[in-house]
Amino acid sequence: MTGHNGRAQVGIVSDVVLQRHRLQAATAKFGLEVCFSGDPERLQGQPGFPDAGLWLVTLEDEADHPALFDYLLENTEAPVLFGLDQAPASGSTEYFRWERRLLGKLEQQLGELAQLDSRASLEELGEQAPENAGASELPQWLTPATPGSVAEDVWVLCASLGGPAAVKAFLDSLPPGLPVGFIYAQHIDGNFAEVLTRVLGRHAHYKLQRAEENYRVKNGDVVLMPVEHEWKFDSTGVLTELETPWPGPYGPSIDQVLLNTADHYGAHCHGILFSGMGNDGVIAAPLLKAYGSRIWVQESTSCGNSSMPDSIAATGCSSFCGTPEQLARELVRTIEKSCLLKSRQKRDTA
Repeated sequence: MTGHNGRAQVGIVSDVVLQRHRLQAATAKFGLEVCFSGDPERLQGQPGFPDAGLWLVTLEDEADHPALFDYLLENTEAPVLFGLDQAPASGSTEYFRWERRLLGKLEQQLGELAQLDSRASLEELGEQAPENAGASELPQWLTPATPGSVAEDVWVLCASLGGPAAVKAFLDSLPPGLPVGFIYAQHIDGNFAEVLTRVLGRHAHYKLQRAEENYRVKNGDVVLMPVEHEWKFDSTGVLTELETPWPGPYGPSIDQVLLNTADHYGAHCHGILFSGMGNDGVIAAPLLKAYGSRIWVQESTSCGNSSMPDSIAATGCSSFCGTPEQLARELVRTIEKSCLLKSRQKRDTA
């Protein structure tokens, strides 16, 4: 049986209420619908058998429900995953690692679950003119960044499903000349990178470009991380491509992009988590927060899919939440405050 999104529906059986809730929340985060969630007695006592394409079964003590396994095998030909680990405390690093392990098991049975933006949706996005074109100007206290100057501060823009629209709205809302560079980590089909680059650069002051070997991030750059192989910064601050693929199920790995960027920029590396499915970024974001970096998230109602920013928010490490336009305004305010503070410090030490 498939749900309205064309994916197999999942049945959840557990004699622990909290475990059922955690499994249901996790499967929903990966775009799956749940057609049954209950304890063994409820499953065996209802008049019809749910038509699930996959069953997840986790029991506190299997000996307490001796008839369950035979009952399942008699009534369904769908795969049954027994003995799943109990979910740790929600919002903890252990919990998000548990979610990732669950995702791996689900994908072994159902195939890749990631939903990515299609070529058609990207092309449609490119036809839309920005609503606020020309509305944003550089604050009078800020001196425009010298074209081609190396960026001291870098913000990593992280996104998955629904991310291109959110990132485009964010970039369209920024004034030209900000003294900042961007790294863009977007889960996307590698064949669509050229379309994404063209679409997001059509109206914005900030143009996308693919990462290049030995390139140093400049103010005004939006450097798109390629899908195929991992990239990092060497000791001199230039980009370099590794021969290995990105770790994790999807490329580029948002966790790894954040970590690799922070390895070079330290507290001058910050992150914004936009719309996306899953929980990529939840491992790295708290580590960056501990370094002194800012971690911001897109607010849920403006997301195409809010699972990713919601997961980051659940870690407690995000310090600002807003729509793409609000995130852009907050970035301008943050840069302005930083520049004013530096100016005061220079005067005080003169």
